[in-house]
Amino acid sequence: MRSWPFRLMLVATVLGFGGYALLLPVVPLWASGAGELAAGATTGALMLTTILTQLAVPWLVARWGYRSVLAVGLLMLGAPTPLLALSSAIGPVLAVSAARGVGFGLLTVVGSALVAELVAPAEHGRAAARYGVAIGVPQLALLPAGVAVVDVAGFTGVFVAAGVAPLLGLVALPWLRVPDHAARGRGTGDPGERRPRLARGAAAPLVAMLACSVAQGGLVTFLPLAVPGAAGLVAAALLVTAAGALVGRTAAGRLVDRHGMGGRLLRPGVALAAVGMAVEVLALGGPGPLVVVGAGIVGVGFGLVQNDALTTLFAASGPTGYGSASAAWNIAYDAGTGIGAVGLGAVADPFGFRAAFGLSAVVLLAVGAPWVRRSVQGRKSRWLSG
Repeated sequence: MRSWPFRLMLVATVLGFGGYALLLPVVPLWASGAGELAAGATTGALMLTTILTQLAVPWLVARWGYRSVLAVGLLMLGAPTPLLALSSAIGPVLAVSAARGVGFGLLTVVGSALVAELVAPAEHGRAAARYGVAIGVPQLALLPAGVAVVDVAGFTGVFVAAGVAPLLGLVALPWLRVPDHAARGRGTGDPGERRPRLARGAAAPLVAMLACSVAQGGLVTFLPLAVPGAAGLVAAALLVTAAGALVGRTAAGRLVDRHGMGGRLLRPGVALAAVGMAVEVLALGGPGPLVVVGAGIVGVGFGLVQNDALTTLFAASGPTGYGSASAAWNIAYDAGTGIGAVGLGAVADPFGFRAAFGLSAVVLLAVGAPWVRRSVQGRKSRWLSG
């Protein structure tokens, strides 16, 4: 974890995720004149192309290596972004969002796979936590800042800043040295490797990731619209969501590496996220500060799930499956974000945001927690012995 390659990977991650986080709540606001469903579709388009790209990343890495794929990802995430300023019509916004999704898909899979490639397995929990910090700090600072800065500098200034940040990450790449076995990739280059090959025991972490990501995706996308005229409150809620995720991921890293709790943090994380979304339902019809409280609880729960799910997948897949494990984890994360944006937007359009957030809480309880409980109980002994 103290090596320069790992540190430079974290620098590139911070800058890339900076461009992503700054716009996550801003683009739906930019396109909101077309309605809630259209606003959510902007995040959905981003996540759709992200997921389709992530399916191909193990194959691309086998062909071109981690560094080249990461460079293309940063370029695609940053370069098209200023074009958003040209029009708020839904068509052009969806097109730019889709192009950015390609870059984000490359960045996310390569970054999380390098966590496993660049450090020893005994440090995977803490290394994943540091990677979580590199992801979380931009969200901590920029998720709330994007909405607030729009009121001061306008949408154009935010779009330009979000485009420049990933491009700055390219500066770190010439010095990012990847081990030979990883630089060449682990596959044969066969197009059949485009689809991640999942190890046994992958269902629990992926279901937990998907359920929590639906909740957070809907929350981040729609809070600015659900609490209109309260930019300060929304900014605080987004700040606390990101801070909670940092706390959850950091705690999970230590619990996994030093206390052997791998695979046992999924259920409490899902349960916390469900409680947080239930608090959001109460907040929209009650005291405003509850919006912040619920967002923080969702963040902590999802943070626990993110770290535990990633390290569990690495352990289940082994060194030959790090790329596929990373792709699967990221697909679950981003698919949930897209489903949360589009699906909850479809519910909110006719029924309101309380119904949308309440549905997310029910999904977490009815789908996530029981599945995670059954899956973890069946494989807990295998994790500990491994």
